[in-house]
This record gives sequence, structure tokens and C-alpha cells, in this order.
Amino acid sequence: MNKTPPSARSTTRRIRRLPVVVLVVVIAAITAALGHQLSQSSSSSSAVLPSNTLRIDHRGALGEADGAVPDGVTVFDDEVPAVVKLDPDLLKALRQAATDAADDGVEFYVNSGWRSPEYQNHLLREAVSKYGSEDEAARWVATATTSPHVSGDAVDIGHSDTTVWLAKNGAEYGLCQIYRNEPWHYELRPDAIDGGCPRMYADPTQDPRMQQ
Repeated sequence: MNKTPPSARSTTRRIRRLPVVVLVVVIAAITAALGHQLSQSSSSSSAVLPSNTLRIDHRGALGEADGAVPDGVTVFDDEVPAVVKLDPDLLKALRQAATDAADDGVEFYVNSGWRSPEYQNHLLREAVSKYGSEDEAARWVATATTSPHVSGDAVDIGHSDTTVWLAKNGAEYGLCQIYRNEPWHYELRPDAIDGGCPRMYADPTQDPRMQQ
């Protein structure tokens, strides 16, 4: 019976192992290539389509330039027209109040501030559609010719803890809630610093300014 020399057996084992090693190397190379492509694709998508862009673009022609406010905007944001186009005295009072409120862990977020006439009319049309009539919509949204938002004299403050803080302390800065049905809507009333805020209207339809 012939026996295979040891050197031959060793060579045979190496030959048998070779396809396995090659297969492992190929699989590793394919995995690395796919991972690189996925990484590149993810990076490219986030660069071209940031989430904030998608949220604003759906508004069509009415965006930030007309007063639309992205999420997370505060009274200190100098890049947002809805904030920087507010009446300077109102904005100053808001920032003074916000600075003091920060000591209580309260931050002044802006849901709406200055608005262009076009944006105000757009909101009014939406309100009519939502509430079913112009009379009912008028309780929540004014016309472009009467709205204090269009003139930069009103701000809608976000987060309930902020409106609670303002309800308690706003008069010290001349900041007053104007409408009982809108606890977020504040305007500047300088006389409130000494005499307190004036009595609130039930809603905008009771405000003489809205009758113009």
C-alpha cells in the first residue's frame, strides 16, 4: 500500500483551504463597498434635504420671509423675520422678560410674530375654512389691515409654562395678554408697568381696532 509523503499531504490541505480564504476576502470586500455607498448616500441626502427645509418648503410661496416661524425659535433669534421685524420696543421688553424668566427655567419660544399682509390673509382664509364662517374666524384671526401682527405689534408665545409666567409677571415689562381666548397673544402696553394691564377683550371681535 503506497503512502502519500507528508509534504504532499500538507500541500493538499493548503489547496483545499484556499477557496475558503478567497471567499471570505471577497465577502469582506463586498460588505465594505456597500457600507461605503450607504454612508455616502446618507451623507448626501442630509446635506441636500435638511428636515427644516422640507417643513418650510411645503408652504409654497409663503415662508419665513412672510412671517412663518420654524420650530424652536426664541425671542433672541436675529435671523428670523417674524422676530426681528417686531416693534423694537416690544422686542426689547420681550428680551428683558425672557432674560429674567430664564432664572426660573422658562424660555420664550415664538409661535408667531410679525407677518406679511399676504401671510395674514392666508391665515384668515384657513380660519374661515376651519371655523366655517368669516364671523367665527374673526374671533381668532384678524384681517391684514387690522392685525397687530402685520404692524409688528403682537407676538404669540409658545409653551404653557411661558404664558403662565407672563400672566404673573408680564405687566412688570409692559407685556399684556389682550384677548381672553388667546393666552398666547401678547402686546406691549407701557402703562402696565405702573398701573397693570388693561382689562382683556373676550376675543378680537370685541377690540375696537378690529372694527376699522
